[in-house]
Amino acid sequence: MSEIKKAVVLLSGGLDSATVAAIAKDEGYELFCLSFYYGQRQDIEVKKAGHLAAFFGVRKHLVLNLDMGLIGGSALTDRNIAVPKSGADLDTNELIPITYVPARNTIFLSYAASWAEVVGAQDIFIGVNALDYSGYPDCRPEYLLAMQKVINLGTRLGVEHGDYFRLKAPLLQLKKSEIIKKGLTLGVDYGMTISCYDPDSEGRPCGLCDSCRLRKNAFREAAIKDPATA
Repeated sequence: MSEIKKAVVLLSGGLDSATVAAIAKDEGYELFCLSFYYGQRQDIEVKKAGHLAAFFGVRKHLVLNLDMGLIGGSALTDRNIAVPKSGADLDTNELIPITYVPARNTIFLSYAASWAEVVGAQDIFIGVNALDYSGYPDCRPEYLLAMQKVINLGTRLGVEHGDYFRLKAPLLQLKKSEIIKKGLTLGVDYGMTISCYDPDSEGRPCGLCDSCRLRKNAFREAAIKDPATA
């Protein structure tokens, strides 16, 4: 009897992470999904992540509480900084926007690696994308390669087995519209996801932030109606 493959999946409740979870499940992994309350203004995404975890039938969904709001420095965690909604050009990634949360993926991947070592998961899935994204430095291929090396250098399994852990980012080189099409072939219900950086008290997307516009453009390019706005 073959050993069950295990994977830790960073599950935010957004479009990309839902697609990554579907890909990992389709590849035969038993899923251990990890979400965070980190002081984000869009914390409804954690509720969405819980629904997605149930939808995918994951082995376990772990939600950790961090308070990156105490650190600040981002419009997502500091209520004194407004989320930009000025219609900035989404095709440029020369500037790092104020919605960047300092070292967020480094922190999240560190927790993911810790849990992966405990549950015996060799693979860690993350839904970063280097094409249709907001220019965050921790979504780049070179960053992921460096983090994979750090994780293997700083864990027992990594040291004992050599390059044991693998960071998997299957969406890295896909356009957002391609991600949507991929997810639909795997049965993802995008009506269960949220992408907005600044939803209202009822969880309704603002429709104006970078993330909302990227999502809107992607569904338009894919010629598919977004079920979350139906």
